[in-house]
Amino acid sequence: MNTAPETTAWPRVADSDGPPLAPGTHTIAVPHKGTHVSQRYHVAGTTGPVCIALSGGPGIGWEYLRMPLLERELTMVYVEPVGTGRSGRLPDARDYNLATYTHFVHGVVEHLAQPGVTLLGHSHGGFVAQQYALDHPERVASLVLYDSSPVTGERFWARAVANMERFARRHAAEHPEVAGYVEALTAPLGRLDDDTATEYLRMILPAYLFDYWGREDEFGPARGFLRMYAEPSRGEGPAYDVRDRLPAVAAPTLVLAGAQDFICGPEWARMIHERIPGARLSVLEETGHLAHLERPEDFAALVTDFVAGRNPGTDKES
Repeated sequence: MNTAPETTAWPRVADSDGPPLAPGTHTIAVPHKGTHVSQRYHVAGTTGPVCIALSGGPGIGWEYLRMPLLERELTMVYVEPVGTGRSGRLPDARDYNLATYTHFVHGVVEHLAQPGVTLLGHSHGGFVAQQYALDHPERVASLVLYDSSPVTGERFWARAVANMERFARRHAAEHPEVAGYVEALTAPLGRLDDDTATEYLRMILPAYLFDYWGREDEFGPARGFLRMYAEPSRGEGPAYDVRDRLPAVAAPTLVLAGAQDFICGPEWARMIHERIPGARLSVLEETGHLAHLERPEDFAALVTDFVAGRNPGTDKES
C-alpha cells in the first residue's frame, strides 16, 4: 500500500473563481493586529459533512495529514497553518500561540459559512481544536481529537523524552542512528532554520510509527514530504492546560490514540475522555502517532462512523 498523500495535483482556485468549498487550494486574508495575513486551505471530497483538519507541530506542514479515505465520505478542508507553507507569516514571531492559531481557524470557519463543522485536530492541531470548541461552541458540530492532549508542560515533555529514550535503547543494536533521536526531539527549534528543523523531524520519523522498519517500503517515502517550519516555535503564550475547562465542551467528541504513541498516547487521550461529557474513546493497538497512515481503513471507519452518528457510545481498544 502506498500511504504517501497525493499532494501534487491541487488545482489553484482563486476566491473569485469558485465557492469556498470548491475542490482545490484557496487563500483568504485574515485580519490580525491591524493588518491582514494570508491563510491557505485545501478542499478535497465534496460529498459529505465538512471536516476541517488541523495538523501538528506547531510548524509541521499540512501535507502529511492528507486522508484520502475520509475524502470519500466527508468534505475535507486541510488548513495550511499560518507560519507554514505558503500561508502568511506573522509580523511578530512571538504571536505564534494557541490564541492566534484559533483565530485563524475561525477565519476559515467564517469563510466557509457552514452552520456547523467537524474539527479533526491531530497532536498540536488537537490543542487548537479543543480551544476552538471552547471559544466557539456554536460553530462545532463534532470534534475528533486525534493523538492529542489537554495539557503540556514539564510532566508531558518528561514522559515524551523518557519514551524516546526507551525507543532508542530498544532499537540501537539494529539501527545505530537512533542514538541521535533524543537530541533531535529536544532541539530548540526556534533557533534553527526550516531546513535543519525538517532534517530533525525526518530523522526521528520511525519513533512516530509502531513498525517503521517492518513497513519501510510504505513509510519511507513519508520522510520526503514531511516539512517543518521553525518560526512557529518562537511563539509566546501561557502554558497550555485546558483540563479544567473541558467539561464545558458541548460538541460530540471522539478521542483517538495509538497505543504505542510515544508523545500523545493513551494516558493523555484518557485525560481528555474523562473530562468531556459523553466523549467516545478508541485506542488503536499496534499504532503510534500516525494511525491514518498505519491503519488507514480502521482510522477512516472510526471517524466516518462517528461523524455520521453510527455505532454511538462505545469505548474500545482495537
